[in-house]
Amino acid sequence: MTSDLLAPLDLAFWNIESAEHPMHLGALGVFSAHSPTAGAHAADLLAARAAAVPGLRMRIRDVWQPFSFRPQAFGGATREPDPDFDPLHHVRLHAPTADFHADAGRLMERPLERGRPPWEAHVLPGQDGVSFAVLFKFHHALADGLRALTLAAAVLDPMDLPERRPRAEEPKGRGLLPDVRRLPDLVRGAVSDVSRALDIGTSVALSSLAVRSSSAFTSEATGTRRTAGVVVDLDDVHRIRKSEGGTVNDVLIAVVAGALRRWLDERGDGSEGVSPRALIPVSKRRPRTATPQGNRLSGYLIRLPVDDPDPLGRLAAVRTAMDRNKNAGPNRGAGAVALLADHVPPLAHRLGGPLVSQAARLWFDILVTSVPLPSFGLKLGGNPVTEVYPLAPLARGQALAVAVSTYRGQVHYGLVADAEAVPDLDRLAAALTREVETLITACGS
Repeated sequence: MTSDLLAPLDLAFWNIESAEHPMHLGALGVFSAHSPTAGAHAADLLAARAAAVPGLRMRIRDVWQPFSFRPQAFGGATREPDPDFDPLHHVRLHAPTADFHADAGRLMERPLERGRPPWEAHVLPGQDGVSFAVLFKFHHALADGLRALTLAAAVLDPMDLPERRPRAEEPKGRGLLPDVRRLPDLVRGAVSDVSRALDIGTSVALSSLAVRSSSAFTSEATGTRRTAGVVVDLDDVHRIRKSEGGTVNDVLIAVVAGALRRWLDERGDGSEGVSPRALIPVSKRRPRTATPQGNRLSGYLIRLPVDDPDPLGRLAAVRTAMDRNKNAGPNRGAGAVALLADHVPPLAHRLGGPLVSQAARLWFDILVTSVPLPSFGLKLGGNPVTEVYPLAPLARGQALAVAVSTYRGQVHYGLVADAEAVPDLDRLAAALTREVETLITACGS
């Protein structure tokens, strides 16, 4: 294994992290246990298998040293093998629990250790003795959703995986780090680049600032986390799609819009005139290739029609907005903001990380993302996965994020919220289920 520089978007995720806003992805997998000791056995298997997965041995280290990297890498970071890697530092067995999501919320609060490979696997035995869960955490600088899925699959039971294509070598850099007397010029240039990027990103968001959001989506930096999960029958989603047109993803986003409307009204905040901006990440990674490492992301920005009282009207509005984004392509609108990372030098990422993190609130109100899962059954130690809840990070100033995946005929919504700002996350989870029922009734399916 060799070292490689973090790509600009990976470096951005590495630098916008704070103690109150850790930038790791999560996935909570629930397993049907063959025996009461299945959880402990699963922890042993994960640790043993992690030692043999090269991608899990990679740490991220800041680049300040001369002589090793081209000048434009100064202030960046490199992904390199950890010579002291010990899987027991990353795989942890916990005491039996009666509530997997309560434990997952507390574990999602904790930032990953930045001096070690930035991932963890927490095994949570169920008090019922017939189930256990595993919470995987991967730093967003290490992996996007598809890459995280590949890393997690490598420590599950062996399965037929797509053949990996060889990775293209990056061009070798030339030159040494500039003389330290040039650092003031580098800093001034970096600050200028950050300011220019923020100006462009803000202008992208201004077109949607005319719509009203809600204080329910806003949170001070408390550092607390709460998670919840919802299971929906995929056949119900297909019935709605076949009746009204569009895609499965359109229906799943419309369900979020309707659930937010119901939730806001029930908690007394009111949904009238509320149209939050949702960032919909778009993977630029080919589905059958999870290499190279890091992130290959762009995104769409849409207005969630929370203020529309008609469930079919909400679905039609989502479908229209998504079609418009697809026609424009992932490099326009919100996608252009993500692509700005490629034009900002490493030192600017480091200096401007906190500014970019604070500016996220200007661009969108809520993250709604999907994570693809394989259609075949996943197992660990012969114990089958019955549920998989993807969990997204919270941007600074935001109170709620929604992730969704489909797995073996079911849709799993994973909700992450600031625990102090959203103490009633279970109410939103219940609203998701009721919104599916509402749509089924409305379309006569």
